[in-house]
Amino acid sequence: MLSLSPSMQAKLDQRATTFCHCWRVARNDATVKGFTDHDRDLTFNDMTFRANTGLSASQLESSLGFAPGTGEAAGALSDESLSETDLLNGLYDSASVETWLVDWTNVTDRALLDIATIGEIRRGENAFSAELRSSAHVFDQQQGRAFQRSCSADFGDTRCGLDVMAPGFHATGVVAAFVGGAIDIDLSETFDSGFLTGGALIFTSGANQNARLTMKSHRQENLRASVTLWTPPGGVIIAGDAVLMTAGCDKSPTTCRTKFANIVNFRGFPHMPGNDRVIAYPSALAPAMDGGSFFK
Repeated sequence: MLSLSPSMQAKLDQRATTFCHCWRVARNDATVKGFTDHDRDLTFNDMTFRANTGLSASQLESSLGFAPGTGEAAGALSDESLSETDLLNGLYDSASVETWLVDWTNVTDRALLDIATIGEIRRGENAFSAELRSSAHVFDQQQGRAFQRSCSADFGDTRCGLDVMAPGFHATGVVAAFVGGAIDIDLSETFDSGFLTGGALIFTSGANQNARLTMKSHRQENLRASVTLWTPPGGVIIAGDAVLMTAGCDKSPTTCRTKFANIVNFRGFPHMPGNDRVIAYPSALAPAMDGGSFFK
């Protein structure tokens, strides 16, 4: 239940109130921004909530049970507040949004209404709208391990055990050219062609700074690499942009063993029988189906 101070409750009981909404948006890259629908900036909790950003949000609609509550935030795209490039590069995916009710004449009278997570984002020509999900949406996410032939770990996470920043697994570089969807990069390390395929390319400067994208292909000759991306970044790529590139993993046991020497941490079940084994029938021409191992 929402707890209000006596002075705030008294102001709400009046016919005319002096309340506005403030939103604190915390991205996963530690960037925090504040917005308000008031006509001037407000400051509290060491955060300035900027006015004239065109941002508005609806309250979360919730019900009994574990069904997640949903709402919506909408606003204008602006380089000073919420830029189109940051949205396209996924910097606001899964960001936390706090909704505050604040008395603009005395910001000490305020109440935290909701804490939500940004879900699906839809972009228009000059504006955007984002789905807001309550904390209950976590219950819809898959928990535990899945039985699958490929590795269920993400390359470099705690279950994988490898450090992507270890020597031989990453390189820094500078964009030399961007032509026809291919990015030519001068790297600090040499790799065999294909070694970085499926890995991450992170822009550390330029219009796409902090954007993390997946490499579709990687070709290299000496220190000059040419890569393509599965998804283009939201901003313009120009020569001189600095990048960080990490090795790619196709989650197969062969790659885990030969490329990374990490088969002991492989998190899949490569010998799990597939559908062909389930529907197979005894045959003199087929391997014996005596309940023993198929891998001898």
